[in-house]
Amino acid sequence: MKICIYGAGAIGGYMAVQMKQAGIDVSLIARGPHLAAIREKGLKLIIGGEEKVAEMPATKVAAELGPQDYVIVGLKSHQAWESAEDMKPLFGDHTAVVTAQNGVPWWYFFGLDAPYKDLRLKTVDPGDRQWNAIGPERVIGSTVYPATEITEPGVIKHIYGDTFGLGEPNRKESARLKAFGEALEASGLKARYYDDIRDDIWLKLWGNLCFNPISALTRATLDIVATDPGTRALSKKMMLEAQQIGEKLGATFKVDVERRINGAAKVGAHRTSMLQDLEAGKALELDALLSAVQEMGQLVQVETPFIDAVLALAKQMGRSFNVYPTFPEEAPAQAIVAAE
Repeated sequence: MKICIYGAGAIGGYMAVQMKQAGIDVSLIARGPHLAAIREKGLKLIIGGEEKVAEMPATKVAAELGPQDYVIVGLKSHQAWESAEDMKPLFGDHTAVVTAQNGVPWWYFFGLDAPYKDLRLKTVDPGDRQWNAIGPERVIGSTVYPATEITEPGVIKHIYGDTFGLGEPNRKESARLKAFGEALEASGLKARYYDDIRDDIWLKLWGNLCFNPISALTRATLDIVATDPGTRALSKKMMLEAQQIGEKLGATFKVDVERRINGAAKVGAHRTSMLQDLEAGKALELDALLSAVQEMGQLVQVETPFIDAVLALAKQMGRSFNVYPTFPEEAPAQAIVAAE
């Protein structure tokens, strides 16, 4: 089995070391000082008080690696959009693409029944770039639960978690899904299978769409956002709006909103990824976490005044720090573009 991790950042690097040490043929797409460090010293993973170092092919040019059995996309949604065409040399006739990303995925409507069948979200895939370059039929959906970070180029620190949600967008079982899950398990990671991976995408998105932008706007850690009466109430309002949208699209929420917020509070004084990105001057992942939910709300005619307000504030904050927008603003104006 040949696996390429496209975007060997914190999560991708964690997966890569675990898989390589399990004997899987793994290669990496990376850039900059991180790539240089991996080539010079290998990729180091700090986990459970131990250090693991793995050497594997690493490049910034996909054509050097050739077709793979699986491509794990570990980039943020806007980075994946930018890189879609560059991934194509990695694709063979049967290559599967695992989208290990937060937020609403570009393939969300693939395989759904009418009236939503094969609709395209312009907020996460302007111009259908990923839909056309990758093809939704290649996709295995995934949710990512481990927390990791790059402490320096070539070094990944594991903080907690080892579980990945997996599911086919068409809601069917498949040999490729089972084989990939077995590869995760062989690598010391956990695979959790879903009849409809969208349910788990919503469960994780439910918290990210409120906690991330509110923490970035207030500079508060997750425990404060989830327990302060004002920010907790705002989070709940946003989550309830999102729940209406998800349910109208057929999603099932198996956890109560209060329980979801309480679970976030228990994580402690965690700086959300969006707050970390803001402080580091990195582009904000607002579109996959918020704009797409707003767009989907327009589709199913659910008003989202609280999501709208927080998104407007977060966008303006992002522009003031030159970390938003991440997609071209001249992208098509239609809320959703139907398949041809």
